[in-house]
Amino acid sequence: MPRSALLSRLGALTAVAGLALTLPLATSSEGDDSRAPVGVSAFRPALITVQTPGRAAKLRLERLGLDLTEHAGHGYVEAVLHTAGEQRALEAAGFDYTVRIPDLVVREIERQKLDAAYAASRKRSPLPSGRTGYRTLADYESDMEALAKDHPNLAKRFALPLPTLDGRTVYGVEIGSDVRRPESGRPTFLLMGLHHAREWPSGELAMEFAVDLVKNYGRDKRITGLLDRARVIVVPVVNADGFDLSRTDGDIVDLRELNDADPLGGTGTTLLTPGQAYKRKNCRVVDGIDTPDGTCRATLVSPGGFGLGVDLNRNYGGFWGGPGAAATTPDAANVEAGLADPTYRGAAPFSEPETQNIQQLVRSRQVTMLISNHTFSNLVLRPNGVAPTTIGPDGIPVGDAPDEKGLKRLGAAMAKQNGYQNIHGWQLYDTTGTTEDWSYNATGGYGYTFEIGPNEFHPPFADVVDEYLGAGKYAGKGNREAYLIALEHAVDTRYQGVLTGSAPAGAVLRLRKTFDSPTWSSSFEDFVDSSITVPGSGRFSWIVNPSTRPVVRSRTYDKIADKPFASKTFEGGMLTPLTGTADHEYVVKRATDVLKIDLSWPTPDDMDLEVYRKKADGSLEEVGSSANLPAQDESVQIVDAKPGTYVIRVLNYTSVAPSYTVEVGQYAAQKARTPGKREAYTLTCEVGGKVRSRQQVFVDRGQVRRLDLARACKG
Repeated sequence: MPRSALLSRLGALTAVAGLALTLPLATSSEGDDSRAPVGVSAFRPALITVQTPGRAAKLRLERLGLDLTEHAGHGYVEAVLHTAGEQRALEAAGFDYTVRIPDLVVREIERQKLDAAYAASRKRSPLPSGRTGYRTLADYESDMEALAKDHPNLAKRFALPLPTLDGRTVYGVEIGSDVRRPESGRPTFLLMGLHHAREWPSGELAMEFAVDLVKNYGRDKRITGLLDRARVIVVPVVNADGFDLSRTDGDIVDLRELNDADPLGGTGTTLLTPGQAYKRKNCRVVDGIDTPDGTCRATLVSPGGFGLGVDLNRNYGGFWGGPGAAATTPDAANVEAGLADPTYRGAAPFSEPETQNIQQLVRSRQVTMLISNHTFSNLVLRPNGVAPTTIGPDGIPVGDAPDEKGLKRLGAAMAKQNGYQNIHGWQLYDTTGTTEDWSYNATGGYGYTFEIGPNEFHPPFADVVDEYLGAGKYAGKGNREAYLIALEHAVDTRYQGVLTGSAPAGAVLRLRKTFDSPTWSSSFEDFVDSSITVPGSGRFSWIVNPSTRPVVRSRTYDKIADKPFASKTFEGGMLTPLTGTADHEYVVKRATDVLKIDLSWPTPDDMDLEVYRKKADGSLEEVGSSANLPAQDESVQIVDAKPGTYVIRVLNYTSVAPSYTVEVGQYAAQKARTPGKREAYTLTCEVGGKVRSRQQVFVDRGQVRRLDLARACKG
């Protein structure tokens, strides 16, 4: 960007920067620089690796309100530290960490140089598009438009119904043979990117797959066959406002060289370097108010664009408001900052226009397969977002997804192509209100999150090429092959239902179902409503999701006896806050259905609990942990506990209690099932806009229902 343009932009945004300084986030207590833009030092965001030796440590880390990444594994979670205040909070909580990228601003400049060198070394990359650098928002929109213009019978660009808070239109591209004809029963594979603004590769890989499909239709037998049987919808940029800020600021040079030209004496240049390159959330500034277009720049008062906004991947309706998602009201005890928290879930389920866009899209199609791309961690994540032993709103453990075996099997097939780990969402850390937790539980269509790349939000572009096409032992596979496997699943009738039969040519068949989707504390009115037009032959074959939602299907859980058959109580004294621990050993002499460990203490503050089993070599293997909110007792249940010695570790997080009590019990248990229920679609047949027939239709996975509507629909 020319110096003159930078100066012009700086002048235009100085007023916004001034507005930003008046917002609540700009105020801070004396001596605390965790939120106030006090100078250049406040803009040295660092990527760190935090040691979390057990699940309880991960839960404690979540409660600090830091900007956690999706890069985590056994014993660690990576996070972005935006300020010295956040660093002090981390250290005060007793966490050990190492700094992996000490200055993300400097890393942005390095990435630009690497990308420039990559582009200069070749005319085209191996990607289907041949691109040699990251797209801007305008690039995405023009690429989708070009696909539709150059291949009108195969691709069409469309606008999603709601504009963003800054007034932008969100676009998608639909791909399939005869794509402009009315839908006639083919299922939909929905591929998305950029829910989180800074995760640039997530949009690139989605867009490249769209180009790949269009380019190879008629040339590649496999792709041609799939596009003859399915529709593919790609929405590469869900969070258009946030991405545009992140992408634009991510390529701006260091504006601090322009301090002499800054009317604010250096404050404005600091705010804009690189203001939003690591923005996570959308552009919500005030709940319930659509502020004037361009107001999102005011979030620059939050270091790196980190604070204000809604985390779109916590705003979907399914189980909204549960673990791993911050509430509206700041909570000092839980170190949640409300609107400024990195995992702020929004004022209500689907409160944001971006998530409403995806909700309406999924509602109106038979989306039998969904992938939401993110970065980074090299993971394929599947529902559910909370651990199966978590007690749900109904007082019963949430358990695994009813289709756990199938979800795990498909996840493994995709992970075999890209080398990612195939795990549950909760094994990263607890999340609720995520895309696939809602879509899967509301429709039954399989849903996954891909965490793309090993170690950066937007790495050098050459790495993006490797992630799509595969590299090393995965060369020729990569996420391209994983997406093709997902598309094959979308049309696999072993996992979907099929409605087939006859009806008047040109009639509209509509499947509708209304229901209440559960949040963590209540529910909201929800529905699905999709339709097809009967072909001229009068014969139809419609691939659909099962009519019964997973969330209401029967699930199995362990119902434990009222009293233990063996037990022991341990009493302990005062432990040093933050660092104090105490271990107690308990021997399980025979296999036990449920081993239950409860920790209590007399003061309304915070202790945590970890449970380990001694291995043959004397080392410890973690088998359970609990890290509830302050003033809440801790409890761990270990199902099918093996005989052996268990080490019960009490950790003093922030407690001044003079004593504590650990109660251990071995319980018999019986397998129990929730009642569950069957649901049916309402199928109507419409001719000339009038409903001629109506019936209830039940269909399960792998089931074919044959329907004769030819006579009934004529009226």
